Amino acid sequence: MTAGLLIIGASYAGMQLADAARAKGYSGPITIVGEEARPPYQRPPLSKGLLLGKQTAEGLTIRAPAYFEEQGIALRLDSRVTCLDRQARRVRLASGEELAYEWLALTTGARCRPLPVPGGELPGVHSLRSLDDALAIERMAATARRVCVIGGGFIGLETASALRTQGLEVHVIEASAQLMGRVVPPEVAAYFTELHTQRGVVLHMQVGVQALKAGADGRVAQVLLADGRALDCDAVVLGIGVQANDELARAAGLACDQGVLVDACGRTADERILAAGDCACFPNPFGIDPQQSLRLESIQAANDLARAAASVIAGRPEPYKAVPWFWSDQYDSKLQIAGLGHSGDQRVLRGSLESGKFSLFLLREGRVVCVHSVSRPAEHLLARKLIEARVQALPEQLADPDFVLKNLLTAVAAAPA
Repeated sequence: MTAGLLIIGASYAGMQLADAARAKGYSGPITIVGEEARPPYQRPPLSKGLLLGKQTAEGLTIRAPAYFEEQGIALRLDSRVTCLDRQARRVRLASGEELAYEWLALTTGARCRPLPVPGGELPGVHSLRSLDDALAIERMAATARRVCVIGGGFIGLETASALRTQGLEVHVIEASAQLMGRVVPPEVAAYFTELHTQRGVVLHMQVGVQALKAGADGRVAQVLLADGRALDCDAVVLGIGVQANDELARAAGLACDQGVLVDACGRTADERILAAGDCACFPNPFGIDPQQSLRLESIQAANDLARAAASVIAGRPEPYKAVPWFWSDQYDSKLQIAGLGHSGDQRVLRGSLESGKFSLFLLREGRVVCVHSVSRPAEHLLARKLIEARVQALPEQLADPDFVLKNLLTAVAAAPA
């Protein structure tokens, strides 16, 4: 028996890679090693359905126990890999045990950035990355009255939405001038700024955090802002981004740049080591520079790059070529993003912000490259097809609510090759 496929990281990407390897015909042993004691589970609902009580912790499990036995996939949970020996093709666990591999896949994900200020690690300061994190926030929400959320990105705003929906007083502190500034254009940010304000969230924009202060019980009780103000609170939730878990790869001499550098098939410079998921940085065919390596924090990217990596293991390499897409649920508004935009792209609004249902199209040299849709799921699905087909469109066509967007695809199909 060969050493088989060893997957480090019981993440969504790790699970998908194992699934895809089997589906594509890989018959060797597969072992997944994970640091958490839980089997692989879905993470997106942690800041959405789980905090709102719409989903249970048990319901997030990706596969039932019987599946692993049926597929010949061994789970080694509550285990941490401390060393990767590429020459010997072995890894060492914290327990001292060593595991050999024929193929190695790094699906180690990412971790929350800590808050680098005094008091940043006080009791009552929460991050949201794991199921245990989400359950701790759920317990906190049952007794807290006022919560400060530090960071106005997806995780921060989704958490703020869930907590405010449960009746808590919520303050969001964002250092920049725009919510979700790293991922959405100003128009979309303006809509969600108004949405949160209408729902009663207090936004503190363009201000940093100087320190967190404990109360008499030793738990966090105040957020001290850089402008001198102090916000009382019962708890703090951090949403200031994540950083790739690429330390194991770095220590083994693999190239990393805010993530493990791989090609469109998930291959590292070592022919026997692949990477996928939030720890991987890869060239995207739909980026402004298709040769530039990007790290995409999404289930879609994890799934598609994991499948590409599995195709290498199966001996029939199929590069990643899917249109990137993302989503965020905040109150009753669903934001869906297709493609990858850039600040220099031309922006065309279809629908109105006031209606709560619109799409913002981004054009680059006349081509649809990215679409941000709010509560317009059909347009989001169509947008992914438009971007994949690299459709050219006129701004007046996109802005006209009576123009049938599907006609753009029809025109492409009818054009001579």
